[in-house]
Amino acid sequence: MHHLLRFSTRQAQELLDITEQVRAAARDSGVANGLVNVYAQGATAAIMIQENWDASVPTDVVNLLRKLIPPGVWLHDQQDGNGDAHLKAGLVGPSETIPIIDGKLGLSTWQGIFFCEFDGPRSTRTVVCTVLAAD
Repeated sequence: MHHLLRFSTRQAQELLDITEQVRAAARDSGVANGLVNVYAQGATAAIMIQENWDASVPTDVVNLLRKLIPPGVWLHDQQDGNGDAHLKAGLVGPSETIPIIDGKLGLSTWQGIFFCEFDGPRSTRTVVCTVLAAD
């Protein structure tokens, strides 16, 4: 089963907590035990599992990546000025796979699923949730 999440982003770089939308996709699938793969479409976006209790953590992630991969110094910037966004997305990666255990996401208490925007704001971003049954 595939479920598409569509939303807009508001900042040039931000992490959006999409845990509840992924949880709903897994629940609606009816799969009791299996996997859900969460995949960000786009070469300048990524998916990350990170703490979702403290709002400073997503900000810290964005700030760290800005320091590690600054804008304006990459060859690709000559094309469309977003070389850093491509590198950040490649470093973090486009997908995460989460177990479904007894109908629930197998995340720990403080884990959340984040969409990572590195080239925003965007009017439309798409995440594909693919649910596979193990039963």
